[in-house]
Amino acid sequence: MRRVSNCILRDQDQVLMLRKPSRGWWVAPGGKMETRESVKESAVREYKEETGIDLHAPTLRGVFTVVIEEDGETVDEWMLFTFYAENYSGTLLEQSPEGHLEWQRQENIKNLPMAPGDHYFFDHILNHEGLIYGTFVYSREYRLLSYQLDPEKE
Repeated sequence: MRRVSNCILRDQDQVLMLRKPSRGWWVAPGGKMETRESVKESAVREYKEETGIDLHAPTLRGVFTVVIEEDGETVDEWMLFTFYAENYSGTLLEQSPEGHLEWQRQENIKNLPMAPGDHYFFDHILNHEGLIYGTFVYSREYRLLSYQLDPEKE
């Protein structure tokens, strides 16, 4: 099982987003954890590599299981650890090695093309306190087949 970490960075009413070229979907910058790395170390390192930004005091706000299913069988599965931060330093890269970086107004995030499950956890993390847990089941084509969230989406 792969382990992935990312971070939602908010600066007032804007959130730094990364548009991945493969699907054109917007994501929170992050990536795969390395051996012996903590989830927080991974989030900070990946964020720096993808954005040039140093995160200060990110807090864990989401833990998700992501399952890819075909004909009712699990073909891939990974864990996603999502952090949240408002404090940072550094200079934003002009070009990320992972795609296009852009500050997006928080109110516009719900309209961005994203993996369907991402809309749920972005909404919770940006608009509610506390930790959210969840499981998202996708088809190979990333159609959301089912999801469970704790706490439930309001």
